[in-house]
Amino acid sequence: MKSASKANFKQNYKTHLKHLKLKGLQPSTIDAYARAIRRIGAHFDYRLDDLSEAQLTDYFSDLLDSRSWSVVKHDLYGLKFYYTHVL
Repeated sequence: MKSASKANFKQNYKTHLKHLKLKGLQPSTIDAYARAIRRIGAHFDYRLDDLSEAQLTDYFSDLLDSRSWSVVKHDLYGLKFYYTHVL
């Protein structure tokens, strides 16, 4: 099951990159959003399709304790873009 989740994540990640480029975002924004999705994917064992509000709240709360506000914002906006344009 784990490999199926990772394969699905890889396909969705490629779609995410395509949508970022098609939106005409700056390369630095594309890099930040892509990095965010990889980080969140690794944290949740590459299962982003059905995360609960509680899981996301815990993730971002923990992230605030260990990373800068800028990283938190990029992860939030990157995930929002992913959910809006990929899922």
